[in-house]
Amino acid sequence: MSTPQITLTARLSTSALDSRRGVVRLHPEVLDALGLRAWDAVRLTGSRVSAALAAAGDGPPGAALLDDVTLSNVGLVEGAEVVVAPAAVAAARSVTLAGSALASRSVSPETLRLALTGKVVTTGDAVSLLPQDLVPGNEAGAARQRLAAAIGLTWTNELITVTRTDPAGPVAPQPSTVVGWRDGPRTGDAQHGPATGQQAPTPEPQDAGPTVPAVADLVGAHDAARRLSEWLELAFRRPELLTRLGASTRLGVAVHGPSGVGKATLVAAVARGLGIGVIELPAPSVAALEAGAASSRVHDAVAQARSATPCVLLMTDVDALLPATAPPPLATVVLDTLRPALQVPGLALIVTTAHPESVDPRLRDPALVDREVSIPAPDGPTRASLLGVLLRDVPLATDVDLGVIGERTPGFVAADLVALRREAAVRAALAHGSSGDLVIAQADLLDAVAVVRPISMSTSDTVATGGLVLDDVGDLADTKQSLSEAVLWPLRYPESFTRLGVEPPRGVLLYGPPGCGKTFLVRALAGSGALNVFTVKGAELLDKWVGESERAVRELFRRAADAAPALVFLDEIDALAPRRGGASDSGVSDRVVAALLTELDGVQPRSDVVVLGATNRPELIDPALLRPGRLERLVYVPPPDAGARTAILRAAARNTPLASTVDIAALAAELDGYSAADCAALIREAALAAMRESLDATEVTASHLAIAREAVRPSLDPAQLAALTAFAEARRP
Repeated sequence: MSTPQITLTARLSTSALDSRRGVVRLHPEVLDALGLRAWDAVRLTGSRVSAALAAAGDGPPGAALLDDVTLSNVGLVEGAEVVVAPAAVAAARSVTLAGSALASRSVSPETLRLALTGKVVTTGDAVSLLPQDLVPGNEAGAARQRLAAAIGLTWTNELITVTRTDPAGPVAPQPSTVVGWRDGPRTGDAQHGPATGQQAPTPEPQDAGPTVPAVADLVGAHDAARRLSEWLELAFRRPELLTRLGASTRLGVAVHGPSGVGKATLVAAVARGLGIGVIELPAPSVAALEAGAASSRVHDAVAQARSATPCVLLMTDVDALLPATAPPPLATVVLDTLRPALQVPGLALIVTTAHPESVDPRLRDPALVDREVSIPAPDGPTRASLLGVLLRDVPLATDVDLGVIGERTPGFVAADLVALRREAAVRAALAHGSSGDLVIAQADLLDAVAVVRPISMSTSDTVATGGLVLDDVGDLADTKQSLSEAVLWPLRYPESFTRLGVEPPRGVLLYGPPGCGKTFLVRALAGSGALNVFTVKGAELLDKWVGESERAVRELFRRAADAAPALVFLDEIDALAPRRGGASDSGVSDRVVAALLTELDGVQPRSDVVVLGATNRPELIDPALLRPGRLERLVYVPPPDAGARTAILRAAARNTPLASTVDIAALAAELDGYSAADCAALIREAALAAMRESLDATEVTASHLAIAREAVRPSLDPAQLAALTAFAEARRP
């Protein structure tokens, strides 16, 4: 009997609980169809084969929700197809792993085996050290304690690679499995104690210093590190100065920055440099607990910090535990616990968040967190420097140019670059593993760039460029030049605008009749420029609940700023920003227009974010959006003339065999009123006519095109064309 399998669309799971756990969430109907129970193993086939644990999820039946590591292990990007089938998993006799110098030096084989318990691993997979605490019955507490003692705060970010398993194929590590580092110690070795897992006593937090990066390695965050160091130095080492000046010695700091930029790493590095211990309290993990258990965990962390002074109590992703909207009763308990703790000499509170606007405002009380420091997203040169630090101990080929990689990774933060390094290493190992000269080449890094998706883009639709660039767009020379000046120049040549003392355009409105290539031009723009593109359909931001639409607009532009340089593409913008005062939707549209105006021309400049709107009804858009400083450049995409229709037909028929009697130029001259989409549809319909005549047809003839013209009629409306032409003429200089 053959093994059942189902092809699904791979989607990145947004659940923090699933992150890096080797889990795939499937719809219950899919689990039933495959004959699986929750937490059974499945084989995942993409560009490579891997295995994971399957659990029920609330996604659509046609999607598989994969955590970030599993998605990378199958070699896919979000939206690709993955084949899911039940997997036969053997008990592992031995598992050999490779990791960073930090992990292989600090983590004992016994601790490594604890971290692998409950997981399914395959040769070539990347595996997180996070214990598999989702599967019922797994005891992960001991593994967490040992890993935190061995590596310190960064243990949750470590990924290790499975280099060999016995037997081959998917295996499940067992208590009797021999686990070890490649060319290193293994469980049962005498120098590492008995296989029962006995270890040396847990060191104090500050003893984990050698595992934390030095402050000098915090590329792009030196200013934030300096300010944080000064505050900790004053509060812990020279409190008498503050007392004499009448200031409190209490210290509460909020560290802001995009997800993955290195906020917790910054705190750990600064604390290590000053010889201060750190107690970490991950807010998302606490928020996932039952209220009583969560309160107990917060009290335990505070008590531990009190007994370990001088110490920093670090709450990561605090917005998960103390949300701004509808804070739970637990939030009040947490705040009441933290307030007296900050009065203890030698104890500081530092919280991190990627969404400062989503944090309970009570946390900003002067008695709690009254100082802030921000880590910006790295620009191109900073990314190149970060890569230099990350690849410092990695053998590189002589052709590696990190400057090029830095420019090709817009929106990447430190965590993304770590993923890039790992992906490049995997590609180099697969390509050159059998040769003696094992190095990472420029091609490995460039291939990894095409696969690794930055965190800032994880919840956004990706524009499929298909390798298309502006030079591939036939005709429309004036339109392409206008788009290059308004969109690409501000992102590519900001120094030219600075040198001439002018502000670059903030936005562009692309308008024209339906089907004439507006979205096609946006795809070409995305392919021509090294920029991230956020696509939004007109009505997607509208919400009936008061304040939700405005929040969605703010969140869109915040994510675009995190991924800068970025292009925000608002398709059908007339549905999103109609003239104010004329809608009957309780003022939702008016508030969205106001939010857009604020983001486009507000008090916070967005120099690396360009907004591009598209519409075929420009007269419906609120005029305030079209003034200078907002969507100031209006670009008309006219209907194709005979020459443009010829180019469009040739492009549409590039893979369609046409008979020698077909005269494309003559046909194009007869297609007055046809849009670009109509021309493409004409070729497609002609091919279908040939297939109706004979399924063995090898070419499309003029008679097939004549039949297609009967089915595909011109879609351009003369009245609408006249109105758009008049609109364009009225704004022509």
